[in-house]
Amino acid sequence: MDLVPKPDQVVAAAGNVAHSLLYGGLADLRPMPRTLVDDGELREVYHYRPAAGVDPSGDPVLLVTPLAAPALCYDLRRGCSLVEHLVTQGRPTYLVEYGEVAFRNRSLGIEHWVDEVVPEAVRVVSEHAGGRPVHLVGWSLGGIFSLLAAADRPELPIGSLTVLGSPVDVKQVPLVAPLRPLLDLGAGGGIITRAYRAMGGVPKPLVGWAFQLASVQKLVTKPLAIAANLDDTEFLAQLEAVDRFSSRMTAYPGRSFGQVYHRLVRGNALVTGSMELGDRTIELASIKVPVLVFAGAADGIAPLPSVQALLPLLTGSRETALEVVPGGHLGHLTGRAARHATWPVIDEWVARWSAADDLDSGSSSTTGRARKKAPARQAAKKAAPVKKAAAKKAAAKKAAAKKAPVKKAPVKKAAAEKQPAEKAAPVIGTNPRRRYGSASSRTLGR
Repeated sequence: MDLVPKPDQVVAAAGNVAHSLLYGGLADLRPMPRTLVDDGELREVYHYRPAAGVDPSGDPVLLVTPLAAPALCYDLRRGCSLVEHLVTQGRPTYLVEYGEVAFRNRSLGIEHWVDEVVPEAVRVVSEHAGGRPVHLVGWSLGGIFSLLAAADRPELPIGSLTVLGSPVDVKQVPLVAPLRPLLDLGAGGGIITRAYRAMGGVPKPLVGWAFQLASVQKLVTKPLAIAANLDDTEFLAQLEAVDRFSSRMTAYPGRSFGQVYHRLVRGNALVTGSMELGDRTIELASIKVPVLVFAGAADGIAPLPSVQALLPLLTGSRETALEVVPGGHLGHLTGRAARHATWPVIDEWVARWSAADDLDSGSSSTTGRARKKAPARQAAKKAAPVKKAAAKKAAAKKAAAKKAPVKKAPVKKAAAEKQPAEKAAPVIGTNPRRRYGSASSRTLGR
């Protein structure tokens, strides 16, 4: 709103305030309809129902939720929901979330998610979608779970990976760097370790407070931002949806938090490209499928240097790509700019590696190659009986061409010269027409 508001701004602001008071808010917070298709210990797999008048097709997408964050991260509000976008595009869409974490779950470590939750969800989704490969999309710790599961279980039917805001080099996180000397105090028996062991984990209020602390500047300036944007319905609706998201954080199981704290934060284990889990070492270089990595330009939890450190570690991946998009940690996934910056790139990536789009994109999956070859063989069989007739017709034309003078050849040649050459499809990360593509992103093909 201008310093001296215009009449239309005053009317819009008054309308927004009145609507909020009368109806309790401006955001459309209706969740996208979904059906539970599988569940287990801290594992709930949902299938989102197709949109009215849309016939779903292609490979399924499985959205992987991080620990402590609610599944609202993918379905924030109508108009700013990645789930809504995928469903209306006709993409079969699934989600795995974990439900409420209780004290009895305190002994569960990261192994539970890497060994059971994510692999089982992938198998269930593939089976539910008719045996098709699954494209994983993981945000924050959900992206790290997806990477570790794909590296540890190469036999899983995974078509591609998309990782958003997953910090690999924690030393590059400004919020953590000043605290690293303190984290080493007391080694394994420090005050933080004793606290989460005593509580059996990290309770919900503390998780929510920590998430808000990561955006402390926005938290401090929030009242001023609201006053300055009272006439902006979209801004106020987004703020309302983010507040609801922050208020619904879940607890961390004690052992899982301990592993995240000691191995990922203090030990910065992932930057080496491997992580010890259970009785084995998982190597990120074991990932074979294509991997797309997103970094938010204003992300304080997973800034660009901490995210892009992942790409050199993916030496076994068929192709990797990095996209820098506007927004913070949550904003680059489901903010207002994500509709035009992040989601179209995800669409392109999944379509490119989807078995349903093989003829246009060249999928790397075995399923895709099998589907691609079958129609070609059928076409060859159908064309076989016509070969003799076609040969006779060609011979007749050749004889006629010898008798008649060639007058139209120059015209055909000129017409051929006028036809424009086909343009190659832009590679993700290098599209100069994308608003947030060429200047801030790069693709690393192998």
